[in-house]
Amino acid sequence: MAPEYAMDGRYSTKSDVFSFGVLLLEIIAGKRNTDSERGRSSRNLIGHVWIVWTEGRALDIVDSTLGESYSPAFVLRCIQIGLLCVQENAANRPSLSEVVFMLGNETSLSRPNKPAFLLNGDLAESSSGGGSSINEVTATTVSAR
Repeated sequence: MAPEYAMDGRYSTKSDVFSFGVLLLEIIAGKRNTDSERGRSSRNLIGHVWIVWTEGRALDIVDSTLGESYSPAFVLRCIQIGLLCVQENAANRPSLSEVVFMLGNETSLSRPNKPAFLLNGDLAESSSGGGSSINEVTATTVSAR
């Protein structure tokens, strides 16, 4: 789910691009974006892809069932396009028509910015900041309407 929709309820065509980017990364990795088996504060697929991308090891995420049946250059391109689609700021994401063009043509791609929602289950841990306390304690004040 696109961050602008999850946080503010705003939906746009860039929300579709975000979803497409998640789907593209899921297909390449052969894994879902979220994994309920991992802990609440573990990185989701987007966070994992971002880390290995910045470390120059993006091909490490490729589904092992693909074996050697893919072009590494094309898969790297697809990972970069996926990361461009999941950037936190909707204005930085390409349009779907631009994504189709990028997938079908050998054009230069811009460097993606940090994506949204790098951790599972905690919207406050998006790249916009926030987060929980060091000891994971929260305080809630209950008041009547």
